Amino acid sequence: MTKERTGIAIEHLAVTIPVESLRLEGDLSIPTAAAGAVLFAHGSGSSRRSPRNRYVADLLNESGLATLLMDLLTEDEQQVDLQTAHLRFDIPLLAKRLVAITQWLAEHPEVVGLKIGHFGASTGAAAALVAAAQLPQMVRAVVSRGGRPDLAGQALGHVKAPTLLIIGGADPVVLDLNQQALGSMHCEKALKVVPGATHLFEEPGALKKVAELARDWFVEKLSSSAA
Repeated sequence: MTKERTGIAIEHLAVTIPVESLRLEGDLSIPTAAAGAVLFAHGSGSSRRSPRNRYVADLLNESGLATLLMDLLTEDEQQVDLQTAHLRFDIPLLAKRLVAITQWLAEHPEVVGLKIGHFGASTGAAAALVAAAQLPQMVRAVVSRGGRPDLAGQALGHVKAPTLLIIGGADPVVLDLNQQALGSMHCEKALKVVPGATHLFEEPGALKKVAELARDWFVEKLSSSAA
């Protein structure tokens, strides 16, 4: 299905991606003449239907970037996780699936040749960074929204992709964890604080600021002229 937004035609595809013995569901959106592609890794207890991630994805689409929003857990696993909350913190599992999905995206006929970025939220940010460390030639930029990059552990020191960490100014514990994680990274990196915003960026204008920061980072790093 193709929709027209702000003068840009955007093709929306429901996709099913085989990962080992599983089949994971996703939503792929591709603007005409896309300049790059961004894979979203959702956070704790969330899914590809996260309204916050979809808000950011819409802005990226309107800026000429393709997006892929994925469920990193099957429906059965999501039901288990709602009860136990342990799978959302299984970073090696999530990162392994993200690596497979990134490789699938890189070979998709309408995306092949484009530079790929990862956008991670909450625990999904750790998985995005671990996957980026494992795919240094494929993942060319990372953005974390209210993320837990500290959960990426030793992989932080191996990330090559330029990485932007976005944190709410009223989220002091996560801000401290992000500052510590930033110190462990040796790539191009930046930390941006959205003043007055809490962990979910629910304050007026906060999520819009997140989306604009992510857009600017990805457009710069994923453009054809970027190194």
